[in-house]
Amino acid sequence: MPTILIVEDEAPLLILAESVVQNAGYKTLTAATRTEAQSIVQSDAQIDLLFTDLGLGDQPEAGLELGRSSAEARPALPILYTSARALTDGMRSLFIEKSDFLPKPYTDDQMIEAIKRLLQSG
Repeated sequence: MPTILIVEDEAPLLILAESVVQNAGYKTLTAATRTEAQSIVQSDAQIDLLFTDLGLGDQPEAGLELGRSSAEARPALPILYTSARALTDGMRSLFIEKSDFLPKPYTDDQMIEAIKRLLQSG
């Protein structure tokens, strides 16, 4: 069973995403900050996909930075980014190769389909 690391700084959204992912049959790890997520990525925990908000706290690109550092630590790790902000071409150019973007708001089904698609492509 794949494990998804969910990184979201808004507690209600983190709880909801965790519930949806678990109900779809995946294991979850969660983090509310880039620092917390980086600690998990640097650990020996099983992580099959990183699902992160682009903006964390007062850092609008913390999710991008997390994606880059996670790709260095775990090159095969696919990343699903999300944000309510419009995605610019400049931001998309910073995504790693094995990644996708899911705009907020999204449905539970859209999130799970995006996760499945990335896991299968990896």
